[in-house]
Amino acid sequence: MRSLVGRSYQHTSHQSRSYASQYAASCEDTPPQEIDAPKENVWYGLTDDETADVAKWLFGRPELNLTSTEDAGEWDNTIALIELNRPNKTEAIPYLDGSGPAPTRYAHVRLNNRATVDPYFADLLVGPLPISNVTAWEALEFPYTRKTQGQVRNVEPDGETVYSEWLFKISASIADITLDLWNGTALGLENDTLDIWGIDPLWQDDGRIVRWDMFWNIAGDQFDSGTLLPLGLYLKSDVTGRDPSQWKLLGWMYNDIFYETTEEFREAYWSPGFVKLKPNVDGAWAHTDQRGPVPPKDRKQPPVMVAPDGARYSVDTERKYVEWMDFSFYIAFNRDTGLSLFDIKYKGQRVLYELGLQEALAHYAANDPVQSSVAYLDSYYGFGPYAFELLKGYDCPSYASYLNTSFYKDEETHTHVDSLCLFEFDADYPIARHSTSESVSVTKNVYFTLRSVSTIGNYDYMFSYNFHMDGTIGVEVRASGYIQSAYYANNQDFGYQIHDSLSGSMHDHVLNFKADFDILGLNNSIELVSVVPVTKHFSWNGNKTRNTMQLDRSFIASEDTSRLNWSFNGQTQLHVVNTAKPNPFGEPRGYRILPSSGTAHLTVLNSTNLAHAAHWAEYDVQITQHHDTEPFAAHPYNSQDIHDPPVNFESFFNGESLNQTDLVVWLNLGMHHVPHTGDLPNTVFTTAHSSVAFMPMNYLAGDPSRETVNMVRVDYSGGAATAVETFGQSNGTCRVSVTSVEDELWKYQGDVVVRKFPYDPNDPFYETDSDA
Repeated sequence: MRSLVGRSYQHTSHQSRSYASQYAASCEDTPPQEIDAPKENVWYGLTDDETADVAKWLFGRPELNLTSTEDAGEWDNTIALIELNRPNKTEAIPYLDGSGPAPTRYAHVRLNNRATVDPYFADLLVGPLPISNVTAWEALEFPYTRKTQGQVRNVEPDGETVYSEWLFKISASIADITLDLWNGTALGLENDTLDIWGIDPLWQDDGRIVRWDMFWNIAGDQFDSGTLLPLGLYLKSDVTGRDPSQWKLLGWMYNDIFYETTEEFREAYWSPGFVKLKPNVDGAWAHTDQRGPVPPKDRKQPPVMVAPDGARYSVDTERKYVEWMDFSFYIAFNRDTGLSLFDIKYKGQRVLYELGLQEALAHYAANDPVQSSVAYLDSYYGFGPYAFELLKGYDCPSYASYLNTSFYKDEETHTHVDSLCLFEFDADYPIARHSTSESVSVTKNVYFTLRSVSTIGNYDYMFSYNFHMDGTIGVEVRASGYIQSAYYANNQDFGYQIHDSLSGSMHDHVLNFKADFDILGLNNSIELVSVVPVTKHFSWNGNKTRNTMQLDRSFIASEDTSRLNWSFNGQTQLHVVNTAKPNPFGEPRGYRILPSSGTAHLTVLNSTNLAHAAHWAEYDVQITQHHDTEPFAAHPYNSQDIHDPPVNFESFFNGESLNQTDLVVWLNLGMHHVPHTGDLPNTVFTTAHSSVAFMPMNYLAGDPSRETVNMVRVDYSGGAATAVETFGQSNGTCRVSVTSVEDELWKYQGDVVVRKFPYDPNDPFYETDSDA
């Protein structure tokens, strides 16, 4: 969706004090140069009018039996999503390269069909666009491995009823116990002090839908600390079907003892000698505001980066196209996975057709039935709706530029202002240096970043795409926010005790990225180059052998052997190369995939929680032949049918050749997270970090960072400098004018919401909210 507000990017410059005031001129505060993209952005989104027209057209289809969201109940059909259906690569490439027309535009629509005893989500394809008398809808099947008219069941269609007619009534039946234990109740009332929630995905075995839920203390103030307040009481229930009178309570668990009925639990509880466990109670320990003694000199303002000549990159704001140095790319954004990049070029050559998130998994383990059963697949909630406005000077440097993002929800388009940031940064180390007896040469390490942050429940995920002067492209993920904790009792095998009654619940974060490489054309191969120990005989060493090492080079022939983990000791390199286009020395040109900090695949084998819903998480790297029918590694509703999900990634691997063909690399980043006391109140970005880099490998004639003028060579002799060569870089000086970052933060907006049905283009701004 193109920007719905007048300001699509903002350039700000805030520092804290006026330095070098003797200089008359102030530093340049210029935004990125506005440019025209060479092509339309065929991936970004529907226009404002297109979304409204599709919504109106859908409500005019009586066979869909739709109700507007604000009027709908749990037994009505509603529109869950309207967004652009991204074109097939086989249609987009001819357009990008000048030999074909722009791809025909279609909308991807997702319906929540609940006007039935067997509710389901349905993916539809609507088009061609714009709406005309030839526009039609059809089931969207081709991108999914399961061909069931684009449908997947909805195992939780009655969210309100589950609470009002089930969980709160069960809680009321033991209110005397909860009052005795915690002086609180969970009855669905405004003065509740307890909450109830549990597993995701629900158990889906033997044709039954089973819940495990647990009691939590409610945080007592504005802080989101509820996931730190488990209380250690669990209930199991069968909620198969849509008739609450047929649901069944299957038991309770407390202190690792299972009780099959409420009566059994009640009798045990009020018996002499019953062990009552202490609760987790909210307090300053769980809050994110400053507390404790201020570190020495911390009240002085910290160092800041400045951009003295303004932005050194260019943006087509309307088409979401960016150029920096020798890189260019288009930005795309959707509901399920948030930010993606397309048509990434370096020095005029396409390197990657597509680069972006596919899915994020948080798989937990614990002694208790809730934490043991949790395996969040976060695209179910969506990364797009939770990519909020960024805080200037904190999420991104104060001089960064910003773009808006939009997504569809409930017959409205929501725009999060300034939710993507773009900036250059001078790293804290040079990109290259060397000293001799007569000179020292150093080159600045300036790189460019596109960033977004999505807050999915208790976790904040920061996504950064970094571009470097040596041609390297980096993908970086960081995680912060509140951990989802476990109750400490009997959990010593699954986490540390980190507070009075709290255990850090161990879990794996695994985030899958699609990297569709096109190195010097569509057809590429995967080369493995391993450093291996050998015992060798050399002609120059007589009859003796030497223990040494050598290179072992091979190619992955097919998908049968293309699911890999990073090697022991980092001894194997993985290269995406074009063997048909070698460099002048006969070496295939390509890019190396280099894990540049900790990566992770799922520890659990054959996960009981996930079954076939997340086979993409099982290896570090997986390579497939490209097909338009395999655009995604996952589906946001894989959690609704874990045994037969809409996208079963396992089925991508059917022995196809990977020799000089259009191929896709699926990469996993992540962390094995065993929370400790340092995760209170929040996990920190410092260590919850994973990244991968794509670096040129025999691709260029030399190191392209030699082309920058931001280097220096100092010649010296006899203990003194004799020459300083700056290679024509800007040596101008200017005064840094500073205002408080706080002034900018008071402009924080949140949501700009535009109603799409009914739609009045002459009155587009419907409301402004602070959340999604």
